[in-house]
Amino acid sequence: MNKQKIRIGIVGAGRNTTFRHIPGLQAIEGVEIVAVCNRSRESSERVASEFGIPKIYDNWLELVEAPDTDAIVIGTWPYLHAPVTLAALQVNKHVLCEARMAMSAREAREMLEASRRKPDRIVQVVPSPFTLRVDATVQRLIKEGYLGEILTIDVHTNGTFVDSEAPLHWRQNADLSGFNVLSLGIWYEAIMRWVGEATEVMAMGKVAVPLRKDPDSGFLQAVRIPDHLDVIAKMACGTQAHFGISSVRGLAGPDAGTLFGSEGTLRFSEGKLFGGRRRDSALNEIPVPPSEEGSWRVEEEFINAIRGKEKITHTTFEDGVKYMEFTEAVARSMAERRAVSLPL
Repeated sequence: MNKQKIRIGIVGAGRNTTFRHIPGLQAIEGVEIVAVCNRSRESSERVASEFGIPKIYDNWLELVEAPDTDAIVIGTWPYLHAPVTLAALQVNKHVLCEARMAMSAREAREMLEASRRKPDRIVQVVPSPFTLRVDATVQRLIKEGYLGEILTIDVHTNGTFVDSEAPLHWRQNADLSGFNVLSLGIWYEAIMRWVGEATEVMAMGKVAVPLRKDPDSGFLQAVRIPDHLDVIAKMACGTQAHFGISSVRGLAGPDAGTLFGSEGTLRFSEGKLFGGRRRDSALNEIPVPPSEEGSWRVEEEFINAIRGKEKITHTTFEDGVKYMEFTEAVARSMAERRAVSLPL
């Protein structure tokens, strides 16, 4: 069982797929990537040539339904995550789906329900990578009472000065991204690992450049996804969180996620963990013990789960539904100018 050959088909070969997934899977003994289907024949041929993938498909459904694969890796933009997942499960394929999980909470729940109808198939969402290294240490320190009572949480991402002339990016295109905004869902997933989920959100967002040129059509298109977002969330653990997610705050400094407690503070920024207690005058770096240090092992975890060697922990479809409900609740709050309760 542990040495079984696993044949992989790639649907969508963007940066994360070519940088991480394909090399990571090809490094595992007994794993073979046999087919790829990207946005165009030309890009598919380029990826196939670079990584020695023997077969190219012009239609993703043909790749998914072909009998030459056991598992499908989905590296497309979010608009295809649900259709490809549902099609793959229908023909009994395992699924590794790139984050962001789906366009909406409804799609995410459809994916989850489809996976539950195929309990012998492994499904996984590519996890939020930011905090993997420190998650276990943060969880331990919270359990040990380092923070005391957690009073508030602050997450901020900053970006750079706005580029008014840049073409419409897929992350700014609601037809491709759905309710996902910048890194909101990615950061929320990380915070869920530390303190659990939210029960209510209120949000306001701002689009910096209302019209941008679509790189495919050449026409101007309205931008519906904010470049700057403020979210206030009530958390199930009793604390309150602020997510300030932005791509247009020039010179604002590094992104960070901070937990403020009655007795201490923990901050994650630039890959490192910092902390301080009541009597300290400043935050200092907290070493992460080797026994607690996490790392990127998505491809290994996916293959091990297929082979029955471990269970998926980063990230389950259940977790994906939670962060998609959060992102959709944020979108509803912005649109309706009211607090939205969770779960949806």
